[in-house]
Amino acid sequence: MIRITTITSNQDQPRSNLGQLEDLQSSIDVHGILEPLLVRRIDGGKIELVSGERRFHAAMALGLTEVPCIELDVNDQEALEIALIENLQRKDLTAFEEADGYRTLIGKYDYTHQQVADAVGRSRVTVTESLRILEIPEPIRDLCRHADIKAKGILLEIARARDESAMRELIRVIVEERLDRAAIRQRRADLESDDSGGSSTEESREAPRKPFTVRFSNPDRRFSLSLSFRTEAEPEPRQVIEALKEVIRELESGLEAERP
Repeated sequence: MIRITTITSNQDQPRSNLGQLEDLQSSIDVHGILEPLLVRRIDGGKIELVSGERRFHAAMALGLTEVPCIELDVNDQEALEIALIENLQRKDLTAFEEADGYRTLIGKYDYTHQQVADAVGRSRVTVTESLRILEIPEPIRDLCRHADIKAKGILLEIARARDESAMRELIRVIVEERLDRAAIRQRRADLESDDSGGSSTEESREAPRKPFTVRFSNPDRRFSLSLSFRTEAEPEPRQVIEALKEVIRELESGLEAERP
C-alpha cells in the first residue's frame, strides 16, 4: 500500500476525460480497489501514476489515505506504452484519446506507425487511420461529442471531408438520417460531387473531360479491375500503384472498424 498523497498523475496520461466516477466510487466503497494501480519512481523519489487514473481519482474523492500499487521500473516511453495498452484493453479511451496517445509516441519518442502498432498490439493500418481523425478541428470534435458520434470508422469519414463546412454538413446528415458507415461514405462523396459540379463559371459549363481509365483482368478471369483517373495526362505507373494502395487501405480500415 502507498499513501495516496505521495502519488502524482502522469502528464502523458492518454486519458483526458475521466468520465463519471460515481459507479466506480460506489464499487470501491463496498469492495475496495480490486486491481492495484501501476506506479513508478521518478526524479527525487517521487511516485508517478502509470495506469489507474480513474481508480486513483475515485479513491481521492472517497478520502482514502492508501491505495494498493504495483511499482514498475520503466522509463517515460515505456510508461506511456503501458498506459495506452491498459486503457485500450479496457476500451476506456475515446477515439481521440487513443489517437493522441499514438501521436505522443510518434512526436515525443520518434516512433514510426509500425513501431506504435507493435507496441500496443494494433495493426499499422489501425494506427494510421486513428491518427487521421486528429485532422478534425476542435470545433468539429465538439459537434461530434454533442451528437454522440464515437465510432472510429464514422469519425474517419468525417475527417476525410474536404473542409470544415463539409464536415458540419456530414454530421448533420449522420444525426438526422442515422446512416451506417457505407452510407456515410457515399453521402460524403455525393456532397463533394454536388459542390464540384455547382460552379457557374464558363469552365464548369464545358463538357467534362473523359477520365483516363486503367483496366486489369487476372489470367484466369476470376475478377477484373478498373480505375478512372481525373487527371490532365495519362497516369504514371507509380500513380496507379498509389491508387491501389489507397483502395487496400480503405478496405482494411473497413474491416478494422467492423471488428467488435
